[in-house]
Amino acid sequence: MAVITELIRKEADGTLSFGNFDFDTKQKKSDFEYEGDMYKIKTFKEITKLEKNGMFVYESVPGTVVTNMKSTENEVVFNVEGWEDSSITLELEPEQEYKVLVDNADIGRMKTNLGGKLNISVELNPGQTSQVKVEKL
Repeated sequence: MAVITELIRKEADGTLSFGNFDFDTKQKKSDFEYEGDMYKIKTFKEITKLEKNGMFVYESVPGTVVTNMKSTENEVVFNVEGWEDSSITLELEPEQEYKVLVDNADIGRMKTNLGGKLNISVELNPGQTSQVKVEKL
C-alpha cells in the first residue's frame, strides 16, 4: 500500500503525491508549498481533497492515495490507489473536452461543466495502482 504518511510530499522527480485512506478520522495539512503555490490536503477513509491557493484541485470518494501527479496546460497524469472503486473529480478548464485514459485504456471523451469540474469513475483494487491520464482536446 502506497499511503503518504506525511499526507503530502514532493517527489524526487518533481511530481506531487498526497492522500492516505488508512485513517478513520479526517487528517489535514495546510500551507504546503509546491512550485510557488500553497496546497491544503484533507484525507481519510471516506474522502481525499486537495486545494491549491484555496481553489479546488482534486477530490475522491472514498479516500485515495495519489502519487506522481503532474499537471500541465494540456494534461493531468497521476497514479491512484484506493481500497475500493472511487469517484474522482478534477478541476480543469471550464466547458472543455478531454480524452480520459485509465491504465492506457481510452474510457472516452468527457466535457467539463461551467465550473470546470470533470468526474471520473475508476475501478480500484486494494494494493493495485491505476494510472489516470486526462488530455485536453
